[in-house]
Amino acid sequence: MTDRLRALPWWLRSSLAALAGAAATLGFAPTAWWPMLILAVACLTLLTLAAPSWRQAAGAGFCFGLAWYLTGITWLSVIFVEDMIALSALEACYLAMLGLLLRLAGRSRAWPVVAAGSWMLVEYGVSNFPFGGFPWLRLGYTTVDSPLAGLLPLIGVPGAGFALALVAQLLAWAVLASGGRRRLLGAAAALAVLLSGLSGLLIPAGAEQGSVTVGYVQGNAPGGGIYGLGQPRTITYNHLAETRRLAGRIAAGELPKPDFVVWPENGTDMDPFRDAQTGAAVGAAVGAAGVPILVGTITEDPSAYERQTAAIVWYPNIGPGARYDKRNLVPFGEWVPLRSILEPLFPVVRYVGAQSTPGVGPGVLPIESAGRTVKVGDIICYELAYDSTVHDTVLGGGQVTVVQSSNAMYVGTRQVAQQFAITRARAAETRREVLVVTTTGTSGLIGPDGGVAFTLPEFQSASGVTELPLRSGATPAVLYSRGLELAGLALTVLALGLIWWRHRATVRVRQNGRSEPTQENNP
Repeated sequence: MTDRLRALPWWLRSSLAALAGAAATLGFAPTAWWPMLILAVACLTLLTLAAPSWRQAAGAGFCFGLAWYLTGITWLSVIFVEDMIALSALEACYLAMLGLLLRLAGRSRAWPVVAAGSWMLVEYGVSNFPFGGFPWLRLGYTTVDSPLAGLLPLIGVPGAGFALALVAQLLAWAVLASGGRRRLLGAAAALAVLLSGLSGLLIPAGAEQGSVTVGYVQGNAPGGGIYGLGQPRTITYNHLAETRRLAGRIAAGELPKPDFVVWPENGTDMDPFRDAQTGAAVGAAVGAAGVPILVGTITEDPSAYERQTAAIVWYPNIGPGARYDKRNLVPFGEWVPLRSILEPLFPVVRYVGAQSTPGVGPGVLPIESAGRTVKVGDIICYELAYDSTVHDTVLGGGQVTVVQSSNAMYVGTRQVAQQFAITRARAAETRREVLVVTTTGTSGLIGPDGGVAFTLPEFQSASGVTELPLRSGATPAVLYSRGLELAGLALTVLALGLIWWRHRATVRVRQNGRSEPTQENNP
């Protein structure tokens, strides 16, 4: 098998890698065929291990990555096609590096473990560099619907991703093994890793300490592309109208009165402190609800051409209270890196508007209602992709978790389903219920095992009230996954360094062995 794979011409190797990369996208929502992702990862390993040169290994990785991202983030094209192509090319460079690391790992007897560690190493790079990274297509997110889901509360998204990569490497090892006995051993080892997810059944949801009744409002927006929120204040008035409808149902006794209500990110599209009409609409909504509203909004500093995406607790008869500002911002979506250099060269980036600035501190907001204070862990949209931001909502004392999101620009694309799947993985990782409130969908409630309790219809106004447990405590993933990830990265780098050193030493010995006869024949 290895000889046949090595004999492949470069163009066929690259083409097969691209096909595998496109197939990898099927492992992510909305299709969520996680076995296909395992097979695609195994395919890349086979193509790179047998590559006759480092250049072909890197080329296979690049083609895999380019096809993977071009098919996986097609939703970016509704904003800027140029962004989609540039980002895909950038991430493909990381996958080219992975191709090199896989070929290097193949020189060790323990290569399946080192190769899985190489996936984790490259994912770490993708998730953090440059400009804060783009941790959107991580292997661990797909495990929520697989037998590996139980690993999420134990070792977190990076650990579950490592386990999925390891299953793929063991399958590749089985394919390359000589003899039925070794192939059976490789398949059995892959099955054992898959079944290790059952250990997560031992991790319960956080200790329940009462409950809180929460209202939610999905106001709806025109949707589609860069102007998805519609004309100025359209989204604000939509949320005001739906809040009034919710208040009417509560007054009629159809629904219980909530302790507070949640609006989505961009529940208002203008600064309620600077725009009088927006401020009045928020005040009217709070007055109609008769309870605090967690308002997703933006605040602006026109003098500095800056803005912040904020979540503000708005009280009846009082006004704004506690506030959280979004920490993880979308590059070229909410802010433009190197703007003074890039904007003159690419005027299209002006569509981003004012430069967003990140907040600091965990997203934990105290909300006072009915004579008590509830600590709400708030995650705003893109922040879901960042481990530490999500974990901070638990470590910071959050008792319930909400996600505020604005998907109006991406309606009808894979982005909506992908983000909801990431949210499900986070619920399973933290063992907390997660209430998702968006402008247009998908809004809903996710259970502490990652299962979906309910969703609201997309592309229409909707609202309701639900009861959420107040939980305490943190899973092993929240407490230790960061340290485990860094330890795994260090061990992988150490192993790769040792393999490289041994390889170079072997090459030198062979070179010296070939030169000795020549030296002996010299007078």
